[in-house]
Amino acid sequence: MLANMSSTPMLEIKDLVKVYGTGPKAKTAVNHVSLSIPKGSFFGLLGPNGAGKSTTIQCITGISQPTSGQILIDGTDVVAEYKKARTKVGLSPQEFNVDIFSTPTELMDFMGGYYGIPAEVRNERIEKLIKRFDLTEHRNVKFQKLSGGLKRRAMLGRALIHTPDLLILDEPTAGVDVEQRRDLWAYLKELNEVEGKTIILTSHYLEEIEYLCKDIAIINHGRIVAEGTKEEFMKEGTSIEEAYLKITRASNANLS
Repeated sequence: MLANMSSTPMLEIKDLVKVYGTGPKAKTAVNHVSLSIPKGSFFGLLGPNGAGKSTTIQCITGISQPTSGQILIDGTDVVAEYKKARTKVGLSPQEFNVDIFSTPTELMDFMGGYYGIPAEVRNERIEKLIKRFDLTEHRNVKFQKLSGGLKRRAMLGRALIHTPDLLILDEPTAGVDVEQRRDLWAYLKELNEVEGKTIILTSHYLEEIEYLCKDIAIINHGRIVAEGTKEEFMKEGTSIEEAYLKITRASNANLS
């Protein structure tokens, strides 16, 4: 397991199980997953489609309730203290789950209102986020008319409006061109290294994981099949992609 940088991990998952359905048709999406992510980490969560990444994220953010196990965000139980836990985490999902007729300013304003942030404070934060993500010229453009990169920036702004300590990014650069992807990487490194945000990143761009993440876990068939630092994954001179393929193929073979 990863060494703690603080007495209380930013995220602690204890023996998480998530089962959908009942009886013979029941499907176990997450199967006894445990993780401890220290504060200040830039953590990569990797796995094939259907491996359990999205379900784990949904349980962390309260979108889905665990079948068993416990999840703590900075020591706060996400089930027993849902409202408090939800204020500690920001989510930028892979899908654009927003009103496409709203502008970036409106999206951030609505989310700030959801968290009960007073209008004056909300407006001040919106101005900072608009500038941070270079959205000044696009702040009043409807979401549907924005480019892929600008949409991702607007989603990040929305996720950060309530100043969460933990930021979860699910495929944050999907559909973004190379130049804009690099720009987003720079923003994310700043959030982690300068502002101290703990970031969990899922991505199929393994170059992205290799560039940004300090620690990595691989989930497959609902289980954690490998975990460690980036250096440990690359210790034999391999890339993250090579290590990932080797590990997932081995775990698939063990189940066949």
